[in-house]
Amino acid sequence: MRLSGVHIPDNKKISISLRYLYGIGPFLAAKILAETKIAPEKKAKDLTTEEVSKIQSFIEKHHKIEGELRQTVRQNVGRLKDIKAYRGTRHARRLPSRGQRTKSNSRTIRGNVRKTAGSGKRKVELK
Repeated sequence: MRLSGVHIPDNKKISISLRYLYGIGPFLAAKILAETKIAPEKKAKDLTTEEVSKIQSFIEKHHKIEGELRQTVRQNVGRLKDIKAYRGTRHARRLPSRGQRTKSNSRTIRGNVRKTAGSGKRKVELK
């Protein structure tokens, strides 16, 4: 089944399937289903076309998702870079922007580089 241009799984509950859309998490999925009066336990394949259109129109009317949300986030980060804010420079350098330490952590963003000679994997001893 497709919703907002994204394929959502048919064999899962609709409360879980909605989370496949960028910008919709557990809380927002539950809120959407409560507002549209659709049971969260219902499987996505069991939804009628009327229920699908109800969900689609509610999301379009009240929330930013997928491309529009990604564009907004990109513009916000670009604005921080343009005004040369601290957070913008951290984004530009691909470093953590929310105050985390970088001496020992942030390996995923910086790569698994070990600075000291003794750290890392042990060398195999030859006998």
